[in-house]
Amino acid sequence: MSSTRGRQPVARRRITLSQNFLYDTSVIRRIVRFSGVGPDDLVVEPGAGEGPLTAALARTCREVVAYEIDPRPAARLARRFAGRPDVRLVRGDFLRARPPREPFAVVGNIPYSRTSAIVRWCLEAPALTSATLLTQREYARKHTGDYGRWPLLTVRTWPEHHWRSGGRVGRESFVPAPRTDSALLRIERRPTPLLPRRRLADYREFVAFGFTGLGGSLAATLTRRYGGRTVRTAFRAAELDRDTPVGLVAPEHWLTLFHVLERGR
Repeated sequence: MSSTRGRQPVARRRITLSQNFLYDTSVIRRIVRFSGVGPDDLVVEPGAGEGPLTAALARTCREVVAYEIDPRPAARLARRFAGRPDVRLVRGDFLRARPPREPFAVVGNIPYSRTSAIVRWCLEAPALTSATLLTQREYARKHTGDYGRWPLLTVRTWPEHHWRSGGRVGRESFVPAPRTDSALLRIERRPTPLLPRRRLADYREFVAFGFTGLGGSLAATLTRRYGGRTVRTAFRAAELDRDTPVGLVAPEHWLTLFHVLERGR
């Protein structure tokens, strides 16, 4: 009984922090390969846990800044990497961190419950080059168009960031095993945006307006602002049917619509 009671606080803490520790060495190698990091790179790792991914990254890149909010794994991390100049442990919340000013990549097995916040942090970091995240499989598939639909976040960030999936990671690769499978997600900042920087804010506003759903379809929504004739021209240029639901419009088509409609204003 005493051993069971001793495990309960740890179990509760893992649930609260959405902790599912990854020990599968083949998956860890996949993450590092998919991240594309190399010997000159600075890597920031959210939620380092007990450090198996940290160790693999340290063998590959110049420096790893590993964040861990849970005191027990953080203490073990500190012992494991003591005296290692290529690993810097930060005991605290990654989401409260100030992004590095120099170019850096984020690589991590992140808590499902904090996925949206971590992705937002990455997208807003000016010096980020890429984020390679192990997320819930549904999240990765949804945000890379794998269901044939595209969410607002992916579309509005597309001119600056490329989203792609690195495939499924089974729940059996984690301890404790989560309820669903995971997948690799890579968000890569484009060296040159697909639009001039002065137009990015206009594009984001355009997409936000298109996703409001006014009128029942994207074409109907855009007609309220641009007029029917111009919208028909734009949809022909994008090779889209005017009845296409907003979620089925791929990011490339949004860019075509933006170019044609804003040129006609």
